[in-house]
Amino acid sequence: MAEPRVMDIKDQPGFRSIAIICLLVLYVPVLILMIFSLNSGSLVTHWEGVTLNWYGSALLNEEFHSAAKNTLIISVTATIVSTICATLAAIGMTRVKPWRGLAAAFMVINLPLMVPEIITAVATLSFFALIAGTLGLNFGIGNLILAHTVFCIPFAYMPIRARLEDMDLTLEYAAADLYATPWNAFKRITLPLLVPGIMSGAALAFIVSFDDFTITQLVAGPGQTTLPLYIWNQIRRPMTPEINAISTILLLVSILFVSVSFLIARRRAK
Repeated sequence: MAEPRVMDIKDQPGFRSIAIICLLVLYVPVLILMIFSLNSGSLVTHWEGVTLNWYGSALLNEEFHSAAKNTLIISVTATIVSTICATLAAIGMTRVKPWRGLAAAFMVINLPLMVPEIITAVATLSFFALIAGTLGLNFGIGNLILAHTVFCIPFAYMPIRARLEDMDLTLEYAAADLYATPWNAFKRITLPLLVPGIMSGAALAFIVSFDDFTITQLVAGPGQTTLPLYIWNQIRRPMTPEINAISTILLLVSILFVSVSFLIARRRAK
């Protein structure tokens, strides 16, 4: 009996053409933005020559510095807290016996991935407004940090859980046979093997927080402008290639962290 033929989607008629069109629609505008960030003229749509002056202007912009500072404070703090929470959740859901409610817990952790971000943003805003109205509490930039932390947990959780599921339990069992306490086994065996997953999850969490616009726009208060909000405010004014330069800088940072996450995952797979 002949073996069933495995269908390869790449062999379907028109697949390559559709893929090329999709890639062009996605990345040609980004390429144009990067090219016009080098425009020597003051218009974003009229090419006059090549210069790096707009990058210098962006790096000397005090408002850009303030927005970058806020972004780093929020992103770094949210990354650290969300990665710790995601690591604990992944361990509690993969290194223990199945318990009642495990599937429900998995669904709750990954809910931010399935709910439209605008819904999450409105719900978060309503939550903080309720706290401020009933208890008189306003955490300032802490509101943004808390919102970003909760939103980033599933992005950090998935690579960490995947790493734990790929890890062989033999070494942990051997450590237990040698009278290692659960903490010593975790510290000396599980954690070192888990580091690539933690780093990959942290990189994803950082870039999600770094680039977030929707939640930040609704939750941010006065003086809490992040880089995405700063860019949004700038495009409502007469635009210069400086905004292209700032967008290119953010794009390069995003590419860097996504590449780091990809390389870590690829090294883990090997």
